[in-house]
Amino acid sequence: LRPHSRPRHPGARTMLPLLLLLLATAHGLEKIGYKPALASSDLGGLTTASTFTLEQPRCVFKELPEDAVIWLVVATDRATVNFNTSVKPGTPESAFQQFPTHVPAYMTLNTTILNYPCPKTPGGITVLRVGSETSCAGDETRPTCNGPLPGPGPYRVKFLALADSKPSVETDWSEPITLRSAQPSGSIAAMGSRHSAGMIALTSILSILFAILLAGLVAMLVWGSDACSGSGSFNKPEAVTVRRYNTHHAYDQPAARL
Repeated sequence: LRPHSRPRHPGARTMLPLLLLLLATAHGLEKIGYKPALASSDLGGLTTASTFTLEQPRCVFKELPEDAVIWLVVATDRATVNFNTSVKPGTPESAFQQFPTHVPAYMTLNTTILNYPCPKTPGGITVLRVGSETSCAGDETRPTCNGPLPGPGPYRVKFLALADSKPSVETDWSEPITLRSAQPSGSIAAMGSRHSAGMIALTSILSILFAILLAGLVAMLVWGSDACSGSGSFNKPEAVTVRRYNTHHAYDQPAARL
């Protein structure tokens, strides 16, 4: 008989993130207390059906070498627990084109600390649009493409800095980010039906008013035409036949000769 397997300790699953953190610390990965977040609500279009807008990590990586590369890691909500920081960007294991079916997370928007100056430049663009590149979405030669996100999510992001191609500094994961979903055609019709009665009544009233206005305009035109024809018309005078008379002149008769 096989020995009965011991039940897994309930706290084993909760200890996994702590073990990953200790392992990352052992490899020299520093974690800073910064959580990426969406940009200010004053900016329109923070989330769309395939993009979202983040605040740039200004004044976050203070002691980072200038040649270090800062990457944005985009992952599904479930993949954040077991994310492996040793996966290098630009590889099939972190390619955007395989996300999220075969790859739970990808890396994109790589830059250096020089593009995240501190303090913020007045009037400068301090946001990152995630998912804005459409030209490279299907190009497997560009695995770090910042392509449109394939669904509503939710997603989580964090920044990871690589020094000498090795993980050096990372931030916390953001809160779950859910994108907008297109409304089904059935729901759109249902929403319109609630206002159909009012719209029909309003349309009927406007149609009646327009018909009355049009009838009045036609009546005014007809009346004006009749008035003008009555005042300006005249009867053509009949032709008058004038007879010519020859005048009979009376000539003096010569005096009778005696």
